Amino acid sequence: MSATAMLRRLVLQGTQTLAAGTRPAAASCQLTISRDYYKPKYVPKPGIKGKAYRRIVHFKDEYTVEPLEVTNLAGRDPVTGRVVAKGIGGGIKHKYHWINWLRDGPTDLNEKPKEERVLEVLFDGCRTSHVALVGSGKELYYILATMNMKEGDILRTHKGVPRIPIFPNEGDCYPLGALPIGTLVNCVEKYPGLGGFLIHAAGCCGTITDKQGDRVIVKVPSKKPFSLDQHCMATVGRLSNELHGVTPIGSAQRNRELGNRPRSGLWQRKTGRHGRKIKPPPKVRAFDPYEPEKDNTIQLTLNGL
Repeated sequence: MSATAMLRRLVLQGTQTLAAGTRPAAASCQLTISRDYYKPKYVPKPGIKGKAYRRIVHFKDEYTVEPLEVTNLAGRDPVTGRVVAKGIGGGIKHKYHWINWLRDGPTDLNEKPKEERVLEVLFDGCRTSHVALVGSGKELYYILATMNMKEGDILRTHKGVPRIPIFPNEGDCYPLGALPIGTLVNCVEKYPGLGGFLIHAAGCCGTITDKQGDRVIVKVPSKKPFSLDQHCMATVGRLSNELHGVTPIGSAQRNRELGNRPRSGLWQRKTGRHGRKIKPPPKVRAFDPYEPEKDNTIQLTLNGL
């Protein structure tokens, strides 16, 4: 029943009661008419459930080494178009190279490791580390390049865990249980068969510090130790482009090309219009030696009259 119909019904009942000559009973009611109001649409915050607002990669149905098209979001939600991440904006368009995180190989210890040749090491504008195009037979795919990886290198991959640890070369991929303590690793699996999940940034690497039964302790770049299954695959070596974190950007235009919007500097004098006005410091207050104040009160009497 609508609010208008309810109001008419109450008025009609009161009229009939007065006509019958009886005093109406005291009653109180409050009518609230609901009105439509604006409710802002919920916009997820950046970083929730792995949602990113920098770019959208148009993946294809099957894996391909063909560079993929990219749509830059500039910090906006792809559905509503509202700005969510204010520090992101524009940037040069780059092609995306699809990384194959699963390094497959034989599991039988009697078989030789799978060999792959590095065909090209190239720059990828959508990630900090360089990527390498490797091939084996009719297979072609991209992997993250290590620091000393170059064209023509032979990479070996095996998924078996021998009784005695092996001594691999940089770029080889083996289970954590097959590598000796102290080996530098990257693209480490969190669970067997998941694919390289940990340590992707340029110049980063983890270290195998200990082995406890069928578990291997890996210290990640944040100095936190992770206990992983010995069958988790890992690539040997430190990731390439190790100078990425210490290379200065150089200019504001270069920062815009990287897709970063301007930010206020470390020292910015305020004028008072958009923030706190910087005032001069107060004068130095000097304290003189204490001297008791003299009583200068004048007292008048009428004794002389």
